[in-house]
Amino acid sequence: MSDYTTQRQQMVDYQLRRRGITDERVLAAIGRVSREWFVPPELRDRAYSDSALSIGAEQTISQPYIVGLTTQALSLEPDLRVLEIGTGSGYQTAVLAELQAEIFTIERIASLSLRARSVLDALGYGRIHFRIGDGTLGWPEEAPFDRIVVTAMAPELPKSLFAQLREGGRMVTPIGSPDRQFLELITKTAGQPVTEELCGCLFVKLIGDQGWPEPSDES
Repeated sequence: MSDYTTQRQQMVDYQLRRRGITDERVLAAIGRVSREWFVPPELRDRAYSDSALSIGAEQTISQPYIVGLTTQALSLEPDLRVLEIGTGSGYQTAVLAELQAEIFTIERIASLSLRARSVLDALGYGRIHFRIGDGTLGWPEEAPFDRIVVTAMAPELPKSLFAQLREGGRMVTPIGSPDRQFLELITKTAGQPVTEELCGCLFVKLIGDQGWPEPSDES
């Protein structure tokens, strides 16, 4: 049987710390999350590999480094309200919860949302609110949010999401095209987006009204 505790510490030391993730709170939070529970059983031996992994429904759990970089860029403090677009496996959600955020997470694929909720509940995470629907429209009745994290790539900054970000708030999102995209930190300053490019990346498309259109059903 794999020693997940050892693999998790090696992931933190070699995939995160040595590549510039320096926020000790983020490193400790990721070190506490049992990533093996957020991947399909047949992939658990690869849970701590330096890569994204399939979670079904043509979606992925992000590479650990990308989760670390995203979380560090958010600059979280306890009790901040975070909107997460793309619950996916629930792994990024768990990392945010470890940092004592109150999380509002939206997933368009019902099976993924329900599975993530089951895992997060079983692991004892709280202060997480779930919604199934179009994440590009955000959660307007709960806005504004202190932080927003988007775990799928949009062709441009979704206006509805930016409108729900508090003044001075931070948003991390991949933006671009399937063959050229960048993870961006966007800060709301005087009502306008101020953008910092974090790294090149490879995410699935953000599907929805203010993202990419639904894929056609071709046989």
